[in-house]
Amino acid sequence: MDILDTHAYDRRQRRYTSCALFVSLLPFFLSTALYFYLWTPGSPGSIMSAAVKTAPALLLAAAVLSWNGGQSVLGVVGGLVCSAVGDWCLVWPEHFLHGIGAFAAAHLLYSFTFLSSNYSTYSASSSVCFRFLYLILFVIGGGFYIYIFPFLQTAPDSELLVPAVGIYVVLIAVMGALAIRSRHTATLLGSLAFMVSDLSLALQIFKATPPMEYGNALVMVTYYSAQLLIAVGDIKAVGNKDDFSKWKRS
Repeated sequence: MDILDTHAYDRRQRRYTSCALFVSLLPFFLSTALYFYLWTPGSPGSIMSAAVKTAPALLLAAAVLSWNGGQSVLGVVGGLVCSAVGDWCLVWPEHFLHGIGAFAAAHLLYSFTFLSSNYSTYSASSSVCFRFLYLILFVIGGGFYIYIFPFLQTAPDSELLVPAVGIYVVLIAVMGALAIRSRHTATLLGSLAFMVSDLSLALQIFKATPPMEYGNALVMVTYYSAQLLIAVGDIKAVGNKDDFSKWKRS
């Protein structure tokens, strides 16, 4: 087989893989569309609304599991399941702290994933540029916490919220920094979208900003986009690693 035939074969394989990935993600897209179709902000929490809200993350976890098998169980799949638990908790305001804990666990699992061997081909650079990006990320996180701190002090359960939100901000900043380190575009964009979603939600919940007309929509669009990008990034990271291993053995 000459080089032109090899390139044509590779292109066909990439098209096939992209189509297969899109088909496996269709349940996620449909469940997300259903969530926004049924979504009624301000309505009281119910089992049905919680199930509709958690379905996209669980379907994404199933898609990643079908592509990566056990390689992502304690990584992105676990993070998506923890995120689904967080979604379920946040349907009821009295379980807000439980929701924070579930999402904190998700960020930890994502962070460990970005450090795994699946991403080692794109490991961190010691260049000044990357260190500068890390610094910017932590400055944004620190600045946000300083800004929101007075609002946390006046919130109910402030003695728990003040340290909990502080730890959460550190965890999501670490996840963002490790996403930069991975050098996977989808992973990086997903992590940044997750930060936007979480920070927007915190500003609204703790009344640190005037009411936004489309604030809830901003939170959920960036949240579901983040989960999708992180999941796709992990599928591609594992796929690239497997392709590289096969090439080495050949």
